Amino acid sequence: MKIINVELSSNAYPVYLGQGLLTDPSIWQRHLASGKTLIVSNDVVAPLYLDALKSALSGRDIDIHIIRDGEPFKTAETWYGIIDKLIGMQARRDANIVALGGGVVGDITGFAGACYMRGIRFLQAPTTLLAQVDASVGGKTAINHEKGKNLVGAFHQPAAVVIDSGTLSTLEKREFNAGMAEVVKYGAIRDAAFFAWLENHVSEINGRDVGTLESLIHRSVLNKAEIVSADEKEAGIRALLNFGHSFGHALEAETAYSEYLHGEAVAIGMVTAARLSESRGLCGSGTMARISALLGRFDLPVSIPASISIKGMQNALDLDKKAVASGLRLILLNAIGKAIISDDSDPEDIITAMDQSLDLHQTEITE
Repeated sequence: MKIINVELSSNAYPVYLGQGLLTDPSIWQRHLASGKTLIVSNDVVAPLYLDALKSALSGRDIDIHIIRDGEPFKTAETWYGIIDKLIGMQARRDANIVALGGGVVGDITGFAGACYMRGIRFLQAPTTLLAQVDASVGGKTAINHEKGKNLVGAFHQPAAVVIDSGTLSTLEKREFNAGMAEVVKYGAIRDAAFFAWLENHVSEINGRDVGTLESLIHRSVLNKAEIVSADEKEAGIRALLNFGHSFGHALEAETAYSEYLHGEAVAIGMVTAARLSESRGLCGSGTMARISALLGRFDLPVSIPASISIKGMQNALDLDKKAVASGLRLILLNAIGKAIISDDSDPEDIITAMDQSLDLHQTEITE
């Protein structure tokens, strides 16, 4: 078992990584408060792993709340259902809320934990690669609005994150690949050596070699923990973690959160952001191609579908929560491993980058 500490001034917590941790009662008992515990999961993960987690919490006062799987259900209605459950079970301020599932479960459960009685203890048990390497660490919690992704939320740090790498054995290929987009992101924004390592270990990763997966999860969490520790509330360098996310979120909003997994949209967004970086002369030629090639080796999309309205994406970008008074704040690249925060991209350059990222082959077919 490996332990990575997220060192925050007032909310430090451990991230545990290893096989079989979901059923380790010592970890859970160490971090749960004395009150009632609500486990929130979804209808895909619960049949696989709920009984295992319940066995680790044997002897505690536990209740269960199951939500529907997928980004379209990351809504105010679903969030209120969790709040209603907490009220119904008469949870007090010493209660715990545990997220068992992927990024959507973690985000919406954490937001409920942040709001109920102004904040109760929250623990993460991420079961997807994307949640393990990214969404479960850092304390960002939120729900979506029809006008934009994660527009309603709060920072609410978990008391602990328990990553049982064994859960990846049941993860569908598409979900696994989507998680790899966030892994590639860490290499692209701040860890060129890790990016090269990923390029050299594609076959082991796609084959889900246990040791290789634990290495990439560990390296990813270390990267995120270092950034979050330096900038908990995204006042500075934490914004680098949003590489590809502004374009990705706009694509998700434009498709009503129903066509792309989050990681798939981020993959397209990273390639678009790299294209913009190249066109502005911020990074060398070939940067975008290298990122696109690595993402493609994990069967991730790298182009905006020709059916997508660039105007619609532009409108979504205007509402992006990362926008500032002077304009849209984008994360661009000086090189692989060296991202920068930029709020001076010309709107026409942004539109051009999106236009050039359209799937031209699909355009030819539709025309």
